[in-house]
Amino acid sequence: QAQLVESGGGLVQAGGSLRLSCAASRSISIVNNVGWYRQAPGKEREQVATVIGGGATNYADSVKGRFTVSRDFSKNTMYLQMNNLKPEDTGIYYCSAYNRGGCYWGQGTQVTVGQ
Repeated sequence: QAQLVESGGGLVQAGGSLRLSCAASRSISIVNNVGWYRQAPGKEREQVATVIGGGATNYADSVKGRFTVSRDFSKNTMYLQMNNLKPEDTGIYYCSAYNRGGCYWGQGTQVTVGQ
């Protein structure tokens, strides 16, 4: 029953915003070691944002200043706020959580940014 479920993807124009959600089942901890990744067509998977250990955050240079990761522990849900989206941001976005039981991944949500 351990699962991560992404939502919030869609089609937006350049300059627009989206907020992705990742709902984690109660068996998955999102307190530490969580992240967002994306994979664009024809490209390797890219680390977008991570939260490690006590809360240190790291963003890919390509999204720094535009994307923000956050968590709502009461809902066991994490988010990726994406602002000023660019066509280069197009891809499938995945959330991930590393627990002692292993590394969990969602199925992904499609984000498409037009011109």
